[in-house]
Order: sequence, then C-alpha cells, then structure tokens
Amino acid sequence: MPSIILEIKNQIGYISLNRPEKYNAFNREMALELQACLDECASNEYVRCILITGMGKAFCAGQDLGEVTGEQPATFDKILVEHYNPIITRIRNLLKPIVCAVNGVAAGAGANIALCCDIVVAHESASFIQAFSKIGLIPDSGGTYFLPRLIGFQKASALMMLGDKISATEAAQMGMIYKVFSETEYADALMKITTTLAQMPTLAFGLTKKALNHTFENNLEQQLQLEDKLQYAAAHTDDYQEGVSAFIEKRNPNFKGK
Repeated sequence: MPSIILEIKNQIGYISLNRPEKYNAFNREMALELQACLDECASNEYVRCILITGMGKAFCAGQDLGEVTGEQPATFDKILVEHYNPIITRIRNLLKPIVCAVNGVAAGAGANIALCCDIVVAHESASFIQAFSKIGLIPDSGGTYFLPRLIGFQKASALMMLGDKISATEAAQMGMIYKVFSETEYADALMKITTTLAQMPTLAFGLTKKALNHTFENNLEQQLQLEDKLQYAAAHTDDYQEGVSAFIEKRNPNFKGK
C-alpha cells in the first residue's frame, strides 16, 4: 500500500497519510510521496482545493523514530532539508486553498504540518502536542514560525517547552485551529468546506496566500504596496469579471478558477 493516497474528484484533491499502523509517522518514502502529491495537485488545473487528513486513529505522530535510530540512521539535517522543509514550503507556496482535517493525534512535525495549512479543522477526539521536548529536540517543520503567530509568544513557548497535549476544543478556543466538529458533524462539515472552496475564485485564494505569507515581515506601507500589486492581478482574472457580473445580475457566480 502507498504511504500517501491521492484521490481527485469533484475538483478536490484528497491526500491521506496512510501508515495507520505507525500512527502515520513520517519516513522518507512517505515524505517524498507527500511532496509529489502536492506537486501533482499544484499542476493539475482540475484541482481547485486540497484536503489533507490521516488514515486510521491518528492524523500524524510526527517523525518515525525508527528511521533515526536504526543501523544506518538518517540525520536530522537531511530529514529537515529533504523531507519536512520542502513539505512546508510547498503548502505555503501552492496557490490553491489547503484544508487540513485533523482526525486524531497530531504530534511533533505532524502538528506543525497541520498548522501551516490554510484552514485547519479537527474531529472532537483530535489532539495536538509539540512533542519535541520529550526527546530533547526543538520544534521544527515551521513550528517556531507558525505557532507563535497563531496563539501568541507565551502560549507557544509554554506548549513547546512543557509538551502539553491540547484537545481539539482547546486548540479552537486559543485560535490554533479554525473549528472543531463532533462525530456527527465531522464528515458533512469537511464536505461543505472543501466543496465551497472548490467552487470559489481559486486564483484569488492563491493571491491571498501570497499576501498572508508576507504579513508578518512587512511594515504597513510594504503590505499596502503588496496588496495593490496582488489586487491588480486579481482584478484581471476571469473570476473577477464573473463575480461582478453575477452581483449586478443578482445571480450566483460560476467561478472557474481562471
């Protein structure tokens, strides 16, 4: 069985982490497969939204430690440079909305891959843990970048050092994720969110991601200049013309992502 499953239907790319017997912990094969699936979704014009989730009980337990403790252990600099960092940069630079559906525990790199996505939702039984301190490591996979921006310096620092397990409900309350859904709501909520995104102006979402990627490094003047540049690009899309026409004609727009 492949360690990553990609299914494309209804303009949505469904990416499932598929090592349930290892709680979807990453090894090299899985990391490279995920990169390839993200690339395929990026280049496929039919795909207008991407959903990342996990198979089995867990979302992702982070790094498979068996890969770093064997007879020929992989080094962490190789793992970060070739595995996780390319995943994070692909997710942030992919000009389509990416929803992460956290179905169970998200630990270590698994938690931070989830948190770098555009919209993060979780099953009520899910949890998040910055597990790095448990084995004497620092948070990687963008954790020290995204988590303080999501929940603030103090909370991020405490979670990283203490390694507290945070429930999905707590994560939503502190602004770490978008929403948490109950067992009965979960599947329908994912379908509604992804279907809605796939029918909306995809190019504008890509430009929005570009703006958000720079919001914490730019001063106000620089961000206003970037918004001007990106808005000019958005105003020259077919979707903008369709949106204005639909508004004037009082009908629902038919966006094509062009």
